[in-house]
Amino acid sequence: MKFKRICLIILDSLGIGELPDAATYDDSGANTLKHLEDRLGALKIPNLMKLGMGAAGKLEKTKSPAELFAYFGRMREVSKGKDTTTGHWEMMGLPLTEGLSLFPNGFPPEILNEFKKRTGLEILGNKPASGTVIIDELGEEHLKTGKAIVYTSGDSVFQIAWHEEKYGLDRLYEICEIARDILDKSPFKVGRVIARPFVGNKLGEFRRTGNRRDFSIAPYGKSALNHLADAKLEVVGVGKIPYIFAFEGITKPLEAHNDQEAIDATIAALKNEKNAALIFTNLNDLDMVFGHRRNVEGYAKHLEFLDTQMPKILEALQPDDLLLISADHGNDTTYKGTDHTREYVPLLAYSPRFKSAPAASRKLVDRASFSDIGQSLCDNFNVKPISSGKSFLAELS
Repeated sequence: MKFKRICLIILDSLGIGELPDAATYDDSGANTLKHLEDRLGALKIPNLMKLGMGAAGKLEKTKSPAELFAYFGRMREVSKGKDTTTGHWEMMGLPLTEGLSLFPNGFPPEILNEFKKRTGLEILGNKPASGTVIIDELGEEHLKTGKAIVYTSGDSVFQIAWHEEKYGLDRLYEICEIARDILDKSPFKVGRVIARPFVGNKLGEFRRTGNRRDFSIAPYGKSALNHLADAKLEVVGVGKIPYIFAFEGITKPLEAHNDQEAIDATIAALKNEKNAALIFTNLNDLDMVFGHRRNVEGYAKHLEFLDTQMPKILEALQPDDLLLISADHGNDTTYKGTDHTREYVPLLAYSPRFKSAPAASRKLVDRASFSDIGQSLCDNFNVKPISSGKSFLAELS
């Protein structure tokens, strides 16, 4: 079965259970979705349940319909890593056999000295930290001195916290571009430089704004996005998707600073971009706002909010459209620490052409790689296949 358009929505960090190698990442027992239910009871996500989320995530207390309108399954990550870049790249056919560079003890002098030389800035921090914690810790000193707050996390990221009102967004983006260039010329492979602007005048008032921007390492090869674009097909990237791929293979970027804006942009694209082949959206707030802060109640409530938006997305689909919903990694809010967790992710596939059917007949086999999504895109649009992954289109009928 082939489709005119495919809309791929990533519920950033919504993992559904530990991968077989989770212990290698110190993530044994992690399960982002199920642990929400275990902690809070039944979740109010009726629309996602009808699409198979409960069946994919093996929820027990959340009521699941006997018949589903979508196919459901789960996908395994084969790449080394558990972050945004790794997950999205693998989806599009670029799995990482070697992990990106991590900095559990902060960045080495050769990187920071060059950063200070080229930006003229001194730095604060240089350690793994929660973004909200570090601006509380160092925000006042940053305001007094103008020193850049540089920090990392369990992911391959070089993050710069910066007061956007006092020191300016343009200057923040400029120094992030400098950092990206330094890292690209170094022996390290750092996934993203992230601009983390914030506002507030004193401790207790600091808060991050929606003007985050990611400066990603360029993909190491051609992805499914490139194959679509090379075939003169339109690829719409919503929110941070274009930045994850350094804009490669994206023919039309749509800016979005939070999930509501990304949802609105996705619905507008479904209604207006009649010739688009792929509409690719990342909904990042589950991860950024709630997951890393280990906010169980906030994560669950936001997931329930996203569920209320599903009917609007479904109504915007054309008869020959396919909607895919997945995630890029886990972020178990009940787990130790503040980092992502190594988990399976859901794969939900819905089209207005599908009729309801018993859940047992809607189950897809476990996908051996996130790349099955990218291979399915190539298969659907009859473009050059990517070098990894297996198409699941034949399983949709």
